[in-house]
Amino acid sequence: MSSPLVRRIDTITKPLSRRRFIAAGGLLLAFAGQRHAYGDETLVGENNPHPFTTLGGLVRVDPGGLITLIVPNIEMGQGIFTTEAMMIAEELEVDLDAVRVVTALPQEVTDVAPEILQSLSTGGSRSVRKAWVPLRQAGACARLMLVAAAAKQWGVNPDTLIAQNSAVRDKAGTRHTPYGALAHAAARQRIPAHIALKSPSEWKLIGHTALRVDIPSKVNGTAVFGIDVRIPGMATAAVIGPPNWGATVHSFDATATKAIPGVLDVLHISTHVAVVATSYWAARKGLAVLKINWMKGSGPVVSSSDIRTILQDSAQSVSEIMALNDLGTDAALERGKHVESTYELPFLAHAPMEPLNATVHVRSNGCDVWVGTQVPTRARKAVSKVTGLPEDKIAIHNHMIGGSFGRRLSTDFIEQAVQFASHISRPVKFIWSREEDLRQDLFRPAYFDRIKASLGKDGLPRAWSHQITGQSVADRFTPGGLPDGKLDTDAVAGAVEIPYAIPHRRVSWVRAHTPAPVGWWRGVGPAHNVYVVESFMDELAATAKIDPIEYRLRLLGDNPRSVNVLKRAALESGWNAPLPENHGRGVALHNAFGSYCAIVTEVCILPEYAVKIRKVTAVVDCGVAINKNGITAQIEGGILFGFSAALHGKITIKNNAIEQSNFHDFGLMRMNESPEISTFIIDSHEDTGGIGEVGTTAAFASLGNALFSATGERHRSYPFQPSTKT
Repeated sequence: MSSPLVRRIDTITKPLSRRRFIAAGGLLLAFAGQRHAYGDETLVGENNPHPFTTLGGLVRVDPGGLITLIVPNIEMGQGIFTTEAMMIAEELEVDLDAVRVVTALPQEVTDVAPEILQSLSTGGSRSVRKAWVPLRQAGACARLMLVAAAAKQWGVNPDTLIAQNSAVRDKAGTRHTPYGALAHAAARQRIPAHIALKSPSEWKLIGHTALRVDIPSKVNGTAVFGIDVRIPGMATAAVIGPPNWGATVHSFDATATKAIPGVLDVLHISTHVAVVATSYWAARKGLAVLKINWMKGSGPVVSSSDIRTILQDSAQSVSEIMALNDLGTDAALERGKHVESTYELPFLAHAPMEPLNATVHVRSNGCDVWVGTQVPTRARKAVSKVTGLPEDKIAIHNHMIGGSFGRRLSTDFIEQAVQFASHISRPVKFIWSREEDLRQDLFRPAYFDRIKASLGKDGLPRAWSHQITGQSVADRFTPGGLPDGKLDTDAVAGAVEIPYAIPHRRVSWVRAHTPAPVGWWRGVGPAHNVYVVESFMDELAATAKIDPIEYRLRLLGDNPRSVNVLKRAALESGWNAPLPENHGRGVALHNAFGSYCAIVTEVCILPEYAVKIRKVTAVVDCGVAINKNGITAQIEGGILFGFSAALHGKITIKNNAIEQSNFHDFGLMRMNESPEISTFIIDSHEDTGGIGEVGTTAAFASLGNALFSATGERHRSYPFQPSTKT
């Protein structure tokens, strides 16, 4: 009998019939390309001057041999252009340095059937998991069509030919034709009825390291982000929103503003005002002297202390919605030794380097939007709703994003820009300053968690109850809002699917309502819940007087991948090596986003009680590791992002207004604070897992547990601020 590993590999490499290829999300031959007022953009704003042929749905080849790979996700610093290009290039038999990479646009894939293109989105660490089979199929499909075209021209059997280095050759080595010369004929070939993917032993790109395809343009300055867009005749606008939640524009005096040289107009919608000018500096100057009379909203006025009370009261008085409730949990919780804790988590902002922006040109017969968005398909629908134009008259020109962390999963800023642009005849670039970007954010919700367990004589949990209280993130993104009584699965993600075998468990969610606007934040539900679960697991280990890693290992009998990463993390970090005074190590383990991760963080407490993170050891099993360079970079960046929030990140509220305004009071880790990070990738042939949010999710608990080891002080909220010496 074959092993589970072999069976898993078979499921991702076995041949596909044409029927199964299409049903499984196979990619059709060509895009239903549509041209708009500004042409067919093929690479971050660059117009394509040459005719091209599209093969396999995601491969363009022009007569000169230039190969363009079209990927379904947007590049926002996570390296997805490279990873997804590797999948296509592997089966297409081309080198990455011989191709260019562009992102799919919703107006180009309107009539293409596969789900991967019908709703373009980037988020939730799903890009690789969703594209793993379809993108390789696209490359294989294009390769087979090119081979078939060469076979027809040469009058030979396709089985006598091979694809290699962007060309088709015969096995005897006597004939050779580059893809560019075959592309037109290949487009007339039928979609292959049988598409076999390479076996892992044949991979030349997948599983190795590759340089990022987006880096050269970012280094030489030719990369075009949304904020870099330049359109002929374009104006620039600075946007300001309400100073308090719920406020609306009552009136404004633009006399001083319109006297500023370069100011063209002042526009307003119900909640925002934009000063339009010939330059951003002129627009900012005009905005600074604009006198706006804001009308207060009718809703409740709250501050941080009020929201804390709302969460705590909701946890006591609002009905729970069960996510998991094992039979016998109540009785089991009554037996053994009881341990109970509460955790309180703050609101967090996204604070990407590139603040919100969108360039819009609304006309009577169409609308073009140049933007960096994680959800171009949803954005197109939103623009259609605002303008009243049919979707086929709307073009979303999606650009690389200078960081997002979930903020650009929402289309609110695009809708605002389109409302403004509907009142002006020229293209306008709308920019939210960093202060506005922070104040008008959709924040990671604040949470109040109550968690308890009963321990057996061996010190291990026999029963476990985890109640999560917070706002619904899904509410904003659910048509009509999330119905009352319905579970927000994101709120409990990482709490239901824990790595450990505990006989009786209950996980519930209590929906709280506050005026705070909330949205998805890097790590989504697991970034919150893994912190609580892994911190509490350390509390249980301390109560049982068992080493934290040994304690976890005793609960992982049916989870060999978690055992593997945890043991490797202990080994590579030198877990059992003695530490100096005021030093400590902490561990966190999770199975989120389809990946298995353990990290060990080592800290020391400086004399002024400042935290110094000395070293981090991360071990990850993400299934097939497509680009090991990219995985390492994402783990490192994710960990630092989590540490920044754990040490500096906290949004506070006073009278419905955000008190923070920029990086001076919503800090990021600086270079001198950044620790040495060692990342170890487990060789695996399991299904691909996500990686972009894995490091962030593990960071909070490992750091909090390390601080407990160093100081004896348990941190059940953050930012972490040690207050006592050991």
